[in-house]
Amino acid sequence: MADGKLIVLEGIDGSGTTTQARLLTEWLRRQGAGAHLTREPSDGPVGRLIREILLGSHAPVAGDTMALLFAGDRADHLAREMLPQLAAGVHVITDRYYHSSLAYQALEADRAWVEELNRRARRPDVTFLLDVAAAEAERRRTAAGRPEERYDRLETQRRIAENYRELKSRLPGEDYRVLDGARPVEAVQAELRGAVAELCGLPPP
Repeated sequence: MADGKLIVLEGIDGSGTTTQARLLTEWLRRQGAGAHLTREPSDGPVGRLIREILLGSHAPVAGDTMALLFAGDRADHLAREMLPQLAAGVHVITDRYYHSSLAYQALEADRAWVEELNRRARRPDVTFLLDVAAAEAERRRTAAGRPEERYDRLETQRRIAENYRELKSRLPGEDYRVLDGARPVEAVQAELRGAVAELCGLPPP
């Protein structure tokens, strides 16, 4: 049995990764393909702690510690959930992966060190960056009534967005595609389905 494909959706907070990952997973299942939806921070013990920290439920945590926590959660997430699904031939769609650490944690810790922490993580088969201006993403978060988190300041999000765009040149050999995430949900989803159908050997949508 062939391994499943690891499909990553990335972007700043409010870029639409959660919605698009869910819609893509539902579409794959309707095509008769095995598909597993997951996210980072994960729903494991370290991931739950990270989510509490992001919401300010604990004393301030240093940037180096955040980078270690995210890398630890990723290692657990891979071993516990993602790799078994892939080995069973199931396509895994994850809302965020190590690219988030390279965009977010690299603001608070040495970039080369963050890259080293994530060097052993399984490479994705494809990564889609949903590129959205920070001001538009902030508008979406406000409209959705989302609570403010650690990295939500507008200027911080602008710097993170730029880090994401730079990753295309910093990850040679990776299939890292930048999509215009400001378009309507349906237009973004159509582009994702077309690319994923080709990757997974499915009929064009």
